[in-house]
Amino acid sequence: MDRVLVAGCAGRGSYARTRTDKHGFPRLRLPRTKHFFSFATGDLVRAVVPRGKKAGTHTGRVAVRASGSFNITTVQGTVQGVNHRHVRLLQRADGYAYTWKEEGVSSRP
Repeated sequence: MDRVLVAGCAGRGSYARTRTDKHGFPRLRLPRTKHFFSFATGDLVRAVVPRGKKAGTHTGRVAVRASGSFNITTVQGTVQGVNHRHVRLLQRADGYAYTWKEEGVSSRP
């Protein structure tokens, strides 16, 4: 069987720096920057957490926070509150989500 690289559109976030209510008035203020501790939401990362409740190795997409406490979405689920000191970058976010897919057997000779 052959493997095929599948790229899905994930986007690169929003330029707006506020959230509005149903009437269009500003409700929340968002951070002025999308990068925190040299990471951006959507980066592919590996976190090696040495001890504590979230101990172990987690690989997946990161959601960043200004506090430095990141969420990592893995195949098994989401790990919340991983400190930025344990996180290492594997691939920068480029607006796409990549995955491998097994290709079925072709009926052609």
